[in-house]
Amino acid sequence: MTPADPAPGAPATLRDVAERAGVSMATVSRVLADNYPVAQRTRQRVLRAIRELDYVANTHARALRGRGTPTVAFVLNDVRGASFAQVAHGVEEEAARRGRICLICTTQGDPERELSVVRTMREQGAGAVILIGGVVDDAAYREQMTGIAHSLDASGSRLVLCGRPPLGPDVPATCVEYDNEGGAYAVVSRLLAQGHRRILFLGADAEGTTTVAGRMAGYRRALADYDAPAEEGLVQRADFNRADAYERLRGRIRQGVDFTAVFAVTDIAAAGALAALTDSGLTVPDDVSLVGYDDVDPATDLRPQLTTVHVPYEELGRTAVRLALGLREGESSSAEQHALLGTHVVIRDSTAPAPVAR
Repeated sequence: MTPADPAPGAPATLRDVAERAGVSMATVSRVLADNYPVAQRTRQRVLRAIRELDYVANTHARALRGRGTPTVAFVLNDVRGASFAQVAHGVEEEAARRGRICLICTTQGDPERELSVVRTMREQGAGAVILIGGVVDDAAYREQMTGIAHSLDASGSRLVLCGRPPLGPDVPATCVEYDNEGGAYAVVSRLLAQGHRRILFLGADAEGTTTVAGRMAGYRRALADYDAPAEEGLVQRADFNRADAYERLRGRIRQGVDFTAVFAVTDIAAAGALAALTDSGLTVPDDVSLVGYDDVDPATDLRPQLTTVHVPYEELGRTAVRLALGLREGESSSAEQHALLGTHVVIRDSTAPAPVAR
C-alpha cells in the first residue's frame, strides 16, 4: 500500500487525492471549488486522482446531514409507468414514516445517467439509493453495480436493487424481488388448463432485460409442463408501450391467427393488444383470450376487464426502504437483506376456454 492509497474499504480523503496528484490539499480544494486559477496540467492530475480513488467531495453532504432531513433516493427510468409509480408511492410512504425525504430521479434508461445520479446521491449523503427496472444482467452490469455497492457502503449509504437480481453474498447491497417467473408460469398455466395450446407471447425485446427474461422463462416452463408447442413463431417482439404492442400484434394478425390466446408482457401492452384484436374483428375472449402482467391501470378499465398477474409494487417499495434503513438503524440484519415477494393471478373477464375449432 502506497502513502496515496486509502485503507481497503475506507473512503478516499482530500489528503489521499493530494498525495496521489502530488499537490497540496489547498490545490485540490481549489480544483473542486473551481473558484481559483489552477494550471491546466495540475488540474488534470487532480481530476485523474479523484477518478482513480473514487473520491467524493462530501463537505456539502456533511452539512446536509447536520442541518437537513436525511434522504432516500429512488432512481427509475420513467415516472410515467404505472408500476414504477406504485413502487415510488411505497418508497415515499415508508421513507416519510421514518422521517426521511424521498428524492425521485429519472434516467430515461441511460446507464451513464444512472451512474451519475448514484454518485450525486452518494455525495448528498442519501441513506439508501434504490434502483428499479429491468437490466441486461451481464458481467459488465454486475461489475459496475458491485463497485457502486461498495462505494455507497463505504460512505454510509446502501444500494438497493428493487425488482433486479442479487449481485452475490459478498456484495453489500439489499435486494427486493418479486416472483417474476412464477407469476408468468401461473397465468400461462391457467390458459393451458382452459385448453389453449397455441399461446402468443407479446413483448419479447431484443435487449433481453431481466424483467422479460423472467416472464419468458415462466411462459416456456408452463408450455413444457403441459406439453404445448414452444415455437419461435409464437413469440412476438414488442416494446412495453401500448402503441407498439398494438402495431406489432396488428401486423402479426395479418399473417394469420394461428393462436387462441395472447400473453402480453405488461398490462399496458395488453391494452394495445386488446385494441389490435378488436380492430381486426376478433372478440375477447370468445375468439382470443388475453392475459397481462402487473395488475395496474388499465387492467380494470379495459372491457372486458383483464385477467393478469398481481405484483405487490407498493410493498416492494416499502420493503426496500425498511430493509435498507433498518440495517443502518439496527432493526434488520445482513441475513435479511434479500426478500422475494409473491405474485398471484387475478381472474377477470378476458379469458375463456379455447374455441373448439378456429
